[in-house]
Parts: sequence; C-alpha cells; structure tokens
Amino acid sequence: MSLRLSTVILPYRRWNEGGRSAWVRAEQLGFHTAYTYDHLSWRSFRDGPWFGAVPTLTAAAAATDRLRLGTLVTSPNFRHPVTLAKELISLDDISGGRITLGVGAGGTGFDATALGQEPWTPRERADRFAEFVPLLDRLLTEDAVTYEGRFYSAHEARNIPGCVQRPRLPFAVAATGPRGLKLAARYGQAWVTTGDPKLYESGTPDQSVEALRGQLEKLSETCASIGRDVTGLEKVLLTGFTPDRGRPLESLDAFVDFAGRHQELGFTEIVIHWPIPDSDFAADEKVFERIAMEAPAQLA
Repeated sequence: MSLRLSTVILPYRRWNEGGRSAWVRAEQLGFHTAYTYDHLSWRSFRDGPWFGAVPTLTAAAAATDRLRLGTLVTSPNFRHPVTLAKELISLDDISGGRITLGVGAGGTGFDATALGQEPWTPRERADRFAEFVPLLDRLLTEDAVTYEGRFYSAHEARNIPGCVQRPRLPFAVAATGPRGLKLAARYGQAWVTTGDPKLYESGTPDQSVEALRGQLEKLSETCASIGRDVTGLEKVLLTGFTPDRGRPLESLDAFVDFAGRHQELGFTEIVIHWPIPDSDFAADEKVFERIAMEAPAQLA
C-alpha cells in the first residue's frame, strides 16, 4: 500500500498574509490531507497570532477543491460534543465531504485552564474522552440525540441533514493508553500517534521505532479484542515529536529513509509540519516542497 503524505499548517498567520496561500500551495503540492491544530493557543506561539481551527478550515475549504482537511487534534479541553457536531456537519458540507476529525484526550497546556477550570488529571481526561467520542459519534450519525452523562448532556440535539460523508466524517483517534486505544479501535477510521514522548529529549531514533512498534502491537491486540481487523484502520504518524525531530526534512533522501522505516512498521500516513521560520518547525521550503512532490512516488 502506498504511503500517504500529509501536512499540518499551524494557524498563526493572518489569512491574507500567508494563511490562505499555504493551504492553496498544499493542494498544489499534492498532499493527501492538510491538518491544523485545534488549540486556543499553543506552546511558544502563545504570545503571538493564533487563529481558530474551525474558521480556518472553513476558509481553507473554500480556497481548495481536492485537498482533504482536518484537525490534529480536537479535544474535550474546551469543546462540547453538541456544539462541535454542528460545526463539523457544517464544515463537512462546505468542503464537499473532505473533513477528517482528529480527536484526542487533550493535555495540560494552555487549553486546559483557558475556561477557568483546574487542569484535569490524566484519569479525568480519559474519563471525559471515553464519553466525548461515543456521544460525538451519535450526534454525527443520528438526526436527534438525547443523552445524560457524567460530563456531557444533549437534549433533543438536532443534526439534520447529517454529514456529506456517510455514515459520518472519519475520526482519527490519537491514543497510546489502553482506554484511548479502545476508542480508536471501536470508533476510529484512523489512529494517530506522535511516538513516545519520554524518548523525545534523550532517546534515539532506533528506540523510537521500537516504541512505535510496541504501540502498533497494542493497537492490533485491542482491535482483535473487539473482533476488528486492524488492517482496516489507517495508522497516522504526526512527525516532529520523536528523537529524529527535524532531521527527516533536511533532505529528500533523509525523509524517504525516515518514512520508509515507519512504513515498514505499518504506518499508512506520515504528517509533516509546514515550515515555520525561527521555530521548532523551521525547514528549508525548497526541500520541503521537493519532499512533497517526489517522496510519495519513492515510497509507493
């Protein structure tokens, strides 16, 4: 199976000052999907411009024709399934059925406290995620939903006419723990990982590959436990958070070597960050474009 190459475009530029052109160029370069982060602010970008994911994707949908679009990732940190479902159905309609929802449990960053709440513990995040995903699945597939849960409620929430994509737009579930993997196995059309964060600072690329191999084995076991064939689940690696860091984008050969190793593990999609000068995602734009245009054929 050919490896899909996608990109993630951070929403830090005004639409008419480089924002729009990046999404248009992503389509021209032939990327499978262009994602964006769904945060209120993020890490070193907190004190600079940062725009909302849904409006950005709506504008990107209007500026492109073929490119798939999505979030990496949306989380319960500041989202409610009822309002999110309405926005996703609208976005899927505007894009003509080109939306993928990347969804995860969230973390302890700025989003975790922006609404004035105390940060949730890992268990609390997992508890909410376990309720968030199934409810969102229902909201996107049923005309009317009433639900009363521990964290979320819906009262006769209408979502007519539903998604363009049937039975709903695809979920790409980011997870490495047992509870999250169960959600990916049951509700995901794709599974997403960034690798093992414990290896980022002092691990090696070989250690990272072995850690990812272990994650894939756990995913396979989880799918088998519910009678699902893991081969029907896309496996997505969001790069930039393994010990390799930015090295795979230093040359076409370096990327093909990196991507090929992960393709052999079983990954079906590799996501690379659109270059951002003076950041952790700095890269030579000419090399980046060459990778986009030439790497997929070498990895076919």
